[in-house]
Amino acid sequence: MMKVQKGDVIKLHYTGKVKETGEIFDTTFEDVAKEAGIYSEKGIYGPVPIAVGAGHVLKGLDEQLEGLEVGKKYEIIVPPEKGFGKRDPKLIKTFTLGQFRRQGIYPFPGMPIEIETESGRKLKGKVLTVSGGRVRVDFNHPYAGKHLVYEVEIVEKIEDPIEKVKALIELRMPMVDTEKVIIEVGEKDVTVDFGQLLNEIDKNTLVLGEILLESDLKFIGYEEVSFKPSVDELLKPPEEKEVVELEEEVSEPLVEKAEGSEEAEEKVEETKEEPEAGKVEEKTEEAVEEKAEEPKETSEAEEPKKEEKPKRKTTRKSTKGRKTRRTTTRKTTSKKKTKAAEEKKEESGEE
Repeated sequence: MMKVQKGDVIKLHYTGKVKETGEIFDTTFEDVAKEAGIYSEKGIYGPVPIAVGAGHVLKGLDEQLEGLEVGKKYEIIVPPEKGFGKRDPKLIKTFTLGQFRRQGIYPFPGMPIEIETESGRKLKGKVLTVSGGRVRVDFNHPYAGKHLVYEVEIVEKIEDPIEKVKALIELRMPMVDTEKVIIEVGEKDVTVDFGQLLNEIDKNTLVLGEILLESDLKFIGYEEVSFKPSVDELLKPPEEKEVVELEEEVSEPLVEKAEGSEEAEEKVEETKEEPEAGKVEEKTEEAVEEKAEEPKETSEAEEPKKEEKPKRKTTRKSTKGRKTRRTTTRKTTSKKKTKAAEEKKEESGEE
């Protein structure tokens, strides 16, 4: 029969009992858990995958797995110092009854309690006695000082490298579907890709799983262990890369818009300037024409000016109007000159 050695990956069935009382405190069998009253709906039952010697089970049990044969059942006794430790008298504390009652707690012997220390550490304990206004609480582990008895069976010794990695993933992340994990194994290196599971696993759970899994894989002989995504990538602040890309995409249209608005403003300014220039030209031309058109008789000069006022308003709106007004003015001036010449002739003839 095949024997297991330190570093082997195996699947193990076990049931743990307290030797002194026969109480079952842990098991991999669902029916046994239900009978013992320790069944948990969140628990995962069936043979558990472990690496022998890696500390995946109690030290006293782990040490005694070496040399056992696959398929055989064994009974292993674990002493307190290699189980849950010896009882420590310093972990039995005394409190006043008032300390509990101020928090709305009325203690009684056997009552489980939990307190938080100044450092933030939470301690679980059990009330031993309540008397004389004093409450004694034991913070030792419930099975401290107890001898433990394990009934074990090594169901399988895993030989295939890929299956070894899958078994350790199952141990650390039991809810993960290992069929969706891409595993590449070399002689001394291994790569585990969780890319297809990113939407199914909480990132914090994946980070913790990768840290523990790296230690396990190095224990069974791999020198280089890499993950996709890596722990650093998982811990990177979310959306950081996408925000940078978004800023780059947005900045360009904003520049184009700004340039477009500047061009539009320039066009508006040019449009505003053109009419102003036209007005200046009109005023200049009108001033020149008025000076050229001043007749000798003041009465005759005033009449054309009165007629030109409405035309002046009209001609400012278009260049065509200005040309028309200038032509009309010139014709009127020539007629005046002719009429003045005829009047002079008549006056000279009368004389």
